[in-house]
Amino acid sequence: MRIQRALYVYALLAAVAVPTLAQAQAVDPNPETSVAQAVTAKADAATPVPRGLDGKPDLSGFWRPVRTPGKPGGNMGKDQPNFDLPYSEQGRRARLYSQNHTVDPEAVCILGGIPRHNASGLAFEVLHTPQRLATLYNYNTHRWVTIGENQTFPAKLEPSYFGTGLAHWEGETLVIETRGLRDSSKDKIWLDENGDPTSDQTTVVERWTRPAYNQLKLQMTITDLKYYTRPFQFDRTWQLADPGAGANEYACNENNLDAEHIGPGAGVIGPDGNRGFGYDAPLPAQPPGPEAYDIKQ
Repeated sequence: MRIQRALYVYALLAAVAVPTLAQAQAVDPNPETSVAQAVTAKADAATPVPRGLDGKPDLSGFWRPVRTPGKPGGNMGKDQPNFDLPYSEQGRRARLYSQNHTVDPEAVCILGGIPRHNASGLAFEVLHTPQRLATLYNYNTHRWVTIGENQTFPAKLEPSYFGTGLAHWEGETLVIETRGLRDSSKDKIWLDENGDPTSDQTTVVERWTRPAYNQLKLQMTITDLKYYTRPFQFDRTWQLADPGAGANEYACNENNLDAEHIGPGAGVIGPDGNRGFGYDAPLPAQPPGPEAYDIKQ
């Protein structure tokens, strides 16, 4: 078997992507709940952004992604023309290789790493102190970075999925630079959900802000001149979840019941920039065969 069944499940998940607050209110059949949500949103907008002992914005919280209408999910090229990344010739070959020979690492419970987790459709939790910032993800994995001025990277970095991240403040913005990442040519790692490659030369610069109590924003610049011709940017917004919500246990290996049948690649990438069948196309009654994804058997 190939990847068709895994893609079919992925498409089902994509079809129920997290709506924006306005979209949730529009379809809410209970007007009292809608009014309550509107009141809560207004109150959150008026609530001051919490601050840590250092006086800087506290980014702690359980954050749910806000989907931008018309933009693909999980695709680092969502803000690029035609949702297409600026591949080098080597990058195009690496992407073709992942489509035909590499199983999606997350599908077999391998860490997505950075920058892929920043494009995930899943919520995540932030725990923040003046010296450390930890992000807690599904699959029971986490990332942490140190915060401080005048930090320097070690002369030799051991490649890892999340790399080595050093953070400092620029005004109200937390800036994280990450180096020492793994390479798609020899490691099981993808840049994003669409199977785009990432290399051991990649540098990721994240600029995190909390402009409102209930809002977290990211401006991320990815530089990888091995697989891409120029740096490119990826922007994202998250909404604060209900009070008391947080990351739960998720045993990926226990839930992955058909790993040996998952085939290579992300599958067909539609004109809307989404893998599988996208958000808007109707799902077929049965998972399609490999011919639907133009994958050679």
